[in-house]
This record gives sequence, C-alpha cells and structure tokens, in this order.
Amino acid sequence: MTVPDSSAFRPVGPEGRAAGHEKKAGPEGSTAPAPSAAAPVGPPVPVGGPVRLDGPWTHRDVAANGARFHIAEMGEGPLVLLLHGFPQFWWTWRHQLPALADAGFRAVAMDLRGVGGSDRTPRGYDPANLALDITGVIRSLGEPDAALVGHDMGGYLAWTAAVMRPKLVRRLVVSSMPHPRRWRSSMLSDFAQSRAGSYIWGFQRPWVPERQLVADDAALVGRLIHEWAGPGTAEFPDDTAVDVYRRAMSIPSTAHCSVEPYRWMVRSLARPDGIQFNRRMKRPVRVPTLHLHGSLDPVIRTRSSAGSGEYVEAPYRWRLFDGLGHFPHEEDPAGFSAELINWLKDSEPDR
Repeated sequence: MTVPDSSAFRPVGPEGRAAGHEKKAGPEGSTAPAPSAAAPVGPPVPVGGPVRLDGPWTHRDVAANGARFHIAEMGEGPLVLLLHGFPQFWWTWRHQLPALADAGFRAVAMDLRGVGGSDRTPRGYDPANLALDITGVIRSLGEPDAALVGHDMGGYLAWTAAVMRPKLVRRLVVSSMPHPRRWRSSMLSDFAQSRAGSYIWGFQRPWVPERQLVADDAALVGRLIHEWAGPGTAEFPDDTAVDVYRRAMSIPSTAHCSVEPYRWMVRSLARPDGIQFNRRMKRPVRVPTLHLHGSLDPVIRTRSSAGSGEYVEAPYRWRLFDGLGHFPHEEDPAGFSAELINWLKDSEPDR
C-alpha cells in the first residue's frame, strides 16, 4: 500500500492557502464580519472560556462510561444527540440546536472524549469505546433512545453505535462520513480517497501532528477549515468561527486526544482488535438512516460515501448537497436543518 504525502500538514503560512479560497477571510488579521441575519444565534460570548460559549442553550456535565462529558442542550421532546467531527467541538451544532428545539425536539450536542469540555483520558479512543461513551450519555440523560446525528468522526461513531447498541438508537443521521467498512475499503483500495484523506496518514507520526495543530495559536486548524469548506460558501468559515475552533484546539491535550481515534483507525488495520471491529461492523444497521454529503467535499469523496447504503437494512435516504464541502451543517445551516428536521418528523422515511 502506497501512503501519500500528508499535504494537509505542510508548513502553515500565507503561501500554504489552498487555491480558490482567497475570497474567504483568513483566520488572522481582519475583523470578524457581522453575523448573517439568517443565523439563529449571534457571535459567541466566551463567558465560560473557550468551550462553554453563551447562547440559548444550557451547559452541564454528565457521567458515562467511566468519564465526564460536557453537553449543551435546549428544547423538550424526543432526544436528538449531535456528535461533532474534527477539528471541532460541540459548537459546530450551534445552528441546529435552536432549530431542533423549535421543532419540538430535545437537542443535545456533546463533546467527544478528549475534546472541548469533556474528560481527556489517557486511553479509550478506539471506536467501540467511543461509541459506548455516546450510548452511555443517552442513558445518563434518562432517555430510552436517541436519534444520533454525527458529522465526520462523529458520523463514524454514530454508525458504530447503531450497530453495537441498536436498541438505544431510534434513527441515524450521518454527514460527511461513509460506513466504517466503506471507509476502510476506500482508504486502502482507492488512491484518490487515500490522497484526499492524507491528513490521516500524517496523524500516524508521534507528537508531530499535535505540535503542528497547536503551533501559532492553532493556525493550522483555521487553514484546514478553510480548505475543507466548499468554495462557494462565503458565510463559512468567517473569522469568528475560525477563532473559536482555534481556541478550543489550543486547550492542553486536546490536539493529542483529537488525533488518537485516527491513529487507531490506521494502526489497527492488521491488528486483532481492528480485524474484530471490522467483522463486527458487518452487522447491518437496522434503524432508518439519513446520509448527507457535500458534493465538493475534498476530504471524503462522494463515491466513497455513496456505497454505504449496502450496510443498512432499513429505510435509507441519500441526500447530496450541491456545491457544499465538508461542513454542510455550517455552510448551509438552514438547508441542512430543514432536511434533518423534515426527515426526523417523517413517520415513514423512504428507502
């Protein structure tokens, strides 16, 4: 297997910006623009440091699976649990939290283990244990089940939780991430996908990725978000959002904990635990599933995600957002939220 260069981790600087992103405000040097009038929330007010940002939600901690997890929640009704990806934290769902609450759901966004306001444990970053974190939070919230909504790594773990604990998952929504078995086969057999996910290969080096992620006040985080977003979405990322994500990544140990799940995904490919996990994921997903993807996602190619329906033995709906990149829930929050809410309220989701 040929491992491509990890171009996502080349030296950070103005010369390193991706072509076609010059129109977007960079993470440094300019004042953040005023928020869009269509945005459901305004600029974050860091009343609780870089993680517990102010807004219409409430913050608290819950215990699950031997650790403490920070959550932001609002609304009443059936539980919808939102799972963030890399290099973000719960705040990535700031638009969906009020939209879901207004639609009659109890919306909860959690920080995954090692990120944001959750515990940074020395071990436990394999997907099976991280999925137990998620299902443990559902139980700690006193709910019989939840609709899981996951983006990027949160989507990978949502797939896993739906297989491991199907009774606790009412519905499944995954954005910008194929089924784990599809991800594995694409990274190993499709050079184009392997090259698109080159940052994951770069994560396998000890200590270097962590240092790069936090260097210059986590400037690399801002560059990755700019490069991974669709070129046609001028509203995201703006300086305010990039600054929030950079501050959150700068919290001690966050960078290390953020890359540990990706290290497991590669280093376990030939190990017994990885082989066992891959076999376990042969079990079909038996809950209604909505799969969302940006057509211009430069990190996860459309054809890598599109074959995930073969692992679902339940109503499965594929939705491709034209012109969006890796962050459809932030690039087009109104369109994403409408698609999500309409599907959650559909009593008979189509296949």
